[in-house]
Amino acid sequence: MGRKLSNKIAVITGAGSGIGRASAIRFAADGATVVVSDINGDSATATADLITDAGGKATAVTTDVTDAEAVSSLVTGTVESYGRLDILYSNAGGQQPKPTLEVTPAAFANTVVLNLNSMYYGISAALPFMLEQKSGVFLSTTSGAGIGAVPGLAAYGAAKAGMISLTRSIAVEYGALGIRANVISPGSMDTPGLHRWLETHPDGPEAYAAQIPSGRLGTAEDIASVASFLVSDESAYINGTLVPVDGAAHSRLSIPRF
Repeated sequence: MGRKLSNKIAVITGAGSGIGRASAIRFAADGATVVVSDINGDSATATADLITDAGGKATAVTTDVTDAEAVSSLVTGTVESYGRLDILYSNAGGQQPKPTLEVTPAAFANTVVLNLNSMYYGISAALPFMLEQKSGVFLSTTSGAGIGAVPGLAAYGAAKAGMISLTRSIAVEYGALGIRANVISPGSMDTPGLHRWLETHPDGPEAYAAQIPSGRLGTAEDIASVASFLVSDESAYINGTLVPVDGAAHSRLSIPRF
């Protein structure tokens, strides 16, 4: 495996499990020093231990990304410890599916804060340092719900669509100053949560996966490999871009099925 992230300092939120953990492990394998951030401190520590046990460099930080001051402390603490910040991967987020009419104003606001505001908090805190060093990369995890409507995910989809727009704005405003910003849109992922949901349906996970053009669910490692490329210098001219990693699910025309 290459070392395309050698000497890079990276912060990844939501890195205690899933896509965040896989990305932290991949970034470290590619040479980065990784600050593993998660609201669950034990999970963050477990990810960092996996990295250091494999010979990589990582530290764990417990962070509630819905708290602007906590995110600011995460960023400033990283710069104080390592002297710079090259990569901020805003991966933390979440959803609680409900029909739009059942979503309260408070629930809608909480979903937006967890997904969109948290991303802004990180950018706001990191951008001054990156502008001073004249380089830096922002990466975020959005969703297919931010590209097209998904029933029951109005608040989540709105927040994820906002993340795409914010990414483009950062790229356009600061691209000439050495800043890049891109966003990944994962497809249906092979996670325990999705499997539990699919197993409640008569046809089960296999029939669901067969409808994806690539014929399978995605894995956290599928996302991590793309993420590592997007934050590396190998993608230096990719800026303000949405990258679907979904087995071509977004490319399929939605039509009634017999």
